[in-house]
Amino acid sequence: MLFYSYFKTLVGKEVTVELKNDLAITGTLHSVDQYLNVKLNNVKVVNEAKYPHMVRRLEMLHVCEQN
Repeated sequence: MLFYSYFKTLVGKEVTVELKNDLAITGTLHSVDQYLNVKLNNVKVVNEAKYPHMVRRLEMLHVCEQN
């Protein structure tokens, strides 16, 4: 619960999330749950040159644990 409590304090702030495939995305933290699934608004790819297919502007991204 320590991490969950910390992430809850970041809601509404800009954060960067690095995914397992080294793709880093930045956005405004919209919400986080106790499993540390996050929702980001105004998402942008950090390294657009490395991931040109991901440059398309997204309004929201939901990152969750894969089962």
